[in-house]
Amino acid sequence: MIVDSHVHVWDLAISDYAWLGPQHGPLNRSFSPAESTNELAAAGITAGVLVQAEDSTADTAYLLDVAERYAAFVGVVGWVQLDDRRVTAAQLAELAAYPQLRGIRHLVHDDPRDDFLLLPEVRTSLALVADAGLAFDVPDAWPRHLAQVAGLAAELAQLTVVIDHLGKPPRGSGELADWELALRTAAVVPNTVAKVSGLHVEGQPFTADALRPVWETALDAFGPARLMYGGDWPVSVLSGGYGAHWQVLSELIGELTADEQDLVLHGTATRAYGLGVLAERGETHG
Repeated sequence: MIVDSHVHVWDLAISDYAWLGPQHGPLNRSFSPAESTNELAAAGITAGVLVQAEDSTADTAYLLDVAERYAAFVGVVGWVQLDDRRVTAAQLAELAAYPQLRGIRHLVHDDPRDDFLLLPEVRTSLALVADAGLAFDVPDAWPRHLAQVAGLAAELAQLTVVIDHLGKPPRGSGELADWELALRTAAVVPNTVAKVSGLHVEGQPFTADALRPVWETALDAFGPARLMYGGDWPVSVLSGGYGAHWQVLSELIGELTADEQDLVLHGTATRAYGLGVLAERGETHG
């Protein structure tokens, strides 16, 4: 069984996706659930977790509807307003009716507040997220937010903190050592996990050898039991498409033992997001 822990779908008729525009080339269009499930199936992926692409209730509602209609999607990482604990509580209460919701994410890299993860109101809201049995994803954490993850996870020991895209390592730059220190510091806190996903960097090669330094850093810091595979579709179009992306990452993951591969390919995601029976639902319809 292979669970892709990081899949996007977006529909330009439903949400604004303010970050998306002509500058994103082939990404500047809608990507349907059918197209996404076809890509997963063609690569032999059993199931996927849908991840929000906009900080809005409309996008979250859309993803929950998609997960209800497409059995291959076994969970959703949605959005709630974290900087107001009363709004957070109300939104979580409404979302409690949807078992497919398995995590919350806020696009911190697009938020102008460098201290978003440090805000007392956000910390209080994230405690409510943890109480609801949901994980918290931190996207594109480098360079502004990755150093804050360790403190966040330590303060909220009951919260599973998921570092998307290994914190977005700046491959090919002189900042890689600083990224590694921040990632390793976060990894010391046991309730952090990380996604091996979204490692494309414009102008840098996307091959197993090119990714090996950041892969080996993450593997040493977290171990297979706290790493999970993510395909980052459709952003993986930029690294050759889903199949090419999967081929590169599966080459690295394939160097692990069979038990370690199982952890990275489905065990960590199933545990971190509490997929359980939902993952079995996707396996049946893979």
